[in-house]
Amino acid sequence: MGSGEWGKDAIPHSPLPIPYSPLPALFMITLLTDFGLSDYFVAAVKGVILTISPGTQIVDITHNVAAQDLQSAAFILGACYQNFPVGTIHVAVVDPGVGSSRRAIVAGAGGHFFVGPDNGIFSFVYARETDVRVFHLTRDRYFRNPVSQTFHGRDVFAPVAAHLARSLKPEEIGEEIGDYVRFEIPRPRLVEPQGVIEGRIIHIDHFGNCVTNFTEADLKPDGIMPSTRFYFGGREIRQFGTFFAGAMNRADLFAYPGSAGFWEIALWCGSAAKFINARCGDEITLDCGLRIADCGL
Repeated sequence: MGSGEWGKDAIPHSPLPIPYSPLPALFMITLLTDFGLSDYFVAAVKGVILTISPGTQIVDITHNVAAQDLQSAAFILGACYQNFPVGTIHVAVVDPGVGSSRRAIVAGAGGHFFVGPDNGIFSFVYARETDVRVFHLTRDRYFRNPVSQTFHGRDVFAPVAAHLARSLKPEEIGEEIGDYVRFEIPRPRLVEPQGVIEGRIIHIDHFGNCVTNFTEADLKPDGIMPSTRFYFGGREIRQFGTFFAGAMNRADLFAYPGSAGFWEIALWCGSAAKFINARCGDEITLDCGLRIADCGL
C-alpha cells in the first residue's frame, strides 16, 4: 500500500460506493473510544455505520478508555490492530479537540485503515508500519448532515468508515497529507557513567500491570543474569518470569515479557500500580547486571 494505486491489493473497488446500497457489506469495523457505555454515543455510531453499510461486522475494542486519555488509546490500538484481518477499518475516537481546527483523517498502514482525529491517536501504528499514507477528510458529502461540532464520532468518522466498508477509496474522501500529528513514543536510554538504562511506564492495564517501554530487544529474556534488576517506585525488582503464577515471591513485584511486546511489572493476584502508586510516565530503571551487551541499547 506504500506505492501504486491505493488499496489495489487490499480492497476490491466497488462501482457503488454510495450509501444505502443493497449489496452486502464487505469488511469489519472496530471501535475504540472514551465514550463509556452508559450513554447513547456508542449506539449512535453503530447505527450510522449500519445505515450506510448494512451487515458490516462491528467489533468493540473498548469504550472504557479514560476520558481524553490519548496515550492509553494509542497504546491499546497499537497492541491489537494487527490481530484483525487485513482490510479491517479501525475507528478510534478520543477527541478533546472536537469542533476545533484539528483535522479528521483516514490513514492506511499495514493493510488496515484507521479513521479518527489527527491528534496522535495512531502514533503506535505510525511507529510500527512503513507504508503509512494519511488523508485529510475534506469531502463532506460523505459525512452525516448536519455535522455536530461535539460528536464527530457519529457524524464524520462513522460514515467515513462505513463508506470505506462499501469500498470507497481514501483519496475519494480527502487529500493526502504528510504533516499528520504523531507523538513521540519514549525509548529507553542509556545513562552514563552508571551504565543503567532509564525507561518509562507507558500504560497501566485493567489488572494494574505496569507496561514499560522496554521491549524484548532491549532486554533479552535469555540474557537475564542473577544481578539483573529493575528499580521502580522505590523498589528493587529482581524477580523475572514468563507467567503470573510463576512468581517465587507472590507478595512482591516481578517482571515478565508481556503479550504486547513490552516488559511489564506485575503483582500476583494484585495490582502492581496500586501497590506502589504508579502512574503512566513514571520512571523505571534497568540494571542489566554484568552482561550489558544483552541489553539492546
